[in-house]
Amino acid sequence: MLAASACGATANKEDSGSVGGKDKPVSGLRLMVPNTPGSGYDVTARTVAQVMQGAKVASGVQVYNLPGAGGTVGLQRLVNEKGNGKLAMQMGLGVVGAAYTSKSEATLTDTTPLAKLIEEAGAIVVSKDSPYKTIDDLVKAWKKDPKKVSVGGGSSPGGPDHLLPMQLAKAVGIEPKKVNYVGYDGGGELLPAILGNKVAFGASGFGEFLDQIEAGQVRVLAVTSEEAIPAVKKAPTLKSSGIDLVFTNWRGIVAPPGITEDQKETWIDALTRMHDSTQWKAELSKRGWTDAFATGDEFATYIKEQDKSVADLLTELGLA
Repeated sequence: MLAASACGATANKEDSGSVGGKDKPVSGLRLMVPNTPGSGYDVTARTVAQVMQGAKVASGVQVYNLPGAGGTVGLQRLVNEKGNGKLAMQMGLGVVGAAYTSKSEATLTDTTPLAKLIEEAGAIVVSKDSPYKTIDDLVKAWKKDPKKVSVGGGSSPGGPDHLLPMQLAKAVGIEPKKVNYVGYDGGGELLPAILGNKVAFGASGFGEFLDQIEAGQVRVLAVTSEEAIPAVKKAPTLKSSGIDLVFTNWRGIVAPPGITEDQKETWIDALTRMHDSTQWKAELSKRGWTDAFATGDEFATYIKEQDKSVADLLTELGLA
């Protein structure tokens, strides 16, 4: 359980002798992941914590999971932790949509935006023994019987893994309402469904499958980026496969409402120093993430724009 606290994250006094020192590690930071271990949020949060500590930006960063309802269980907890300057939550496009489809009382506009971190392309993946060898194979079968060819995603309706196959269906001439979408609470739950052929294919951020791709357990039929991705060298883009669709997800970090300006700046400074580190640049390259760093007011404006865009789309689909 979280302990509510109005205290901000502080610099290690043995190292700096001051609170929130600009050049010394901060301590006591906690980063909540609002879905399961192995999900994209989880991988991102643990990478952030690892880099913060490796670059001596922070010490003892605690990452923990609080899954449920597409991320809105964690969102509600975050909003309830008003004034807790040591806590933040990893989030992204999925939480924006889930707040509407889950009818959440808490919304992202209630939080304190800290930093947008990355953008990541999606991937269309199948198990190693799937009958679909190419994206063309999959699309032909899907168009023939949309209900039979189920697609799994690591987000609830309105999240990126739901929006991706809906947009893909539309791009290849399938009515989105006919798509048999099976939602899982994060990539950690989605992966076994793909490996066990419980779904015909998966649609999610490619970074969630890198280990399995390298091990040959899953096959990437296509990625959704504009250009090919070095981390998934053999996978074509949808566009190069003749499908006119580009889709990207994004992830960032928000804090509870009601934290002080000093607490907010401690977080933003720590995240900025992490972002500027050679370790973070190496992780971006390794994981195929696109750098999309933006902090404070700029990120707050972005969240408001995304919130409106998603709300309009979900209303059109009858999901909000």
